[in-house]
Amino acid sequence: MYSLKYKVSTSTCDSEGRLKLYSALQMMQDCSEMWIDSVPMVKQYFAEQNMAQLLATRQVEVVRVPEFKEELTVTTSVYEVKPMFGFRNTFIYDAEGKPCYKTWSMGAFVDKAAGKLKRVDDATNASMALESRLEMNYKDRRIILPQEGGEVLEPVRVLRADIDYNRHMNNANYVRVAMELLPVGFEVRGLRVEYRVAAKLGDVLVPTLYHIDSASWSAKLPPSEQERLAEALITKGGNINFICFEKGTVLPESGQGMEHMASFDFGYKIAAVRDWLFEQSK
Repeated sequence: MYSLKYKVSTSTCDSEGRLKLYSALQMMQDCSEMWIDSVPMVKQYFAEQNMAQLLATRQVEVVRVPEFKEELTVTTSVYEVKPMFGFRNTFIYDAEGKPCYKTWSMGAFVDKAAGKLKRVDDATNASMALESRLEMNYKDRRIILPQEGGEVLEPVRVLRADIDYNRHMNNANYVRVAMELLPVGFEVRGLRVEYRVAAKLGDVLVPTLYHIDSASWSAKLPPSEQERLAEALITKGGNINFICFEKGTVLPESGQGMEHMASFDFGYKIAAVRDWLFEQSK
């Protein structure tokens, strides 16, 4: 495990004296990048092969937002490696050792000259000390968006200040741009980012806002009531709809089984849900 110490400073705070999510991401990124200094064999291999590790996806859980002058510790550890990808946890802890941010990320091993994925040899991979995967709610790395709909917003041009030493837009800057498009006072409790193509100086980004509607109820409600609630959700017209059954209501009286799998038996019995699914197309 590799760690860095930080203090929440004026430049990292928002107008309310709380750590900006953008600044927290920069801390995580710096710690992950500096990690390579703790594994000399890997560092030497990447230098000799002219390779870099580039962020491909990241998921963040926001437990608590630190405030001005708080002492923080950022830690990063690798829990899995493959020939062309590495997986790590990067957490930010407060002075009491309690997590403020929990993240996992996948990095791609890239040939810097060709700009393409490149395999790391078995000996180098074997030299990386793997640690246990830390506890958090792991979600899928791929983000699936609707093929249609969404509100297209004003284009954003990539500026010189957005570029890092890899000569493309720094990963935290995408989040900074997205944060500006959220309503004032919007509280971010979680975040997933998938990086597919690196934006470069002068490129134009086209933000598209998708409206997500959600609802929660007990799976033990009468079918007619569940139909009514589902129809009310769908008629809001959101691009994406989530229904969450209340904890424990999809399991049998014994409490045995997996709630995720058991929820399908209830979800697909709701006609409004089935009809909405079949209306979707690519």
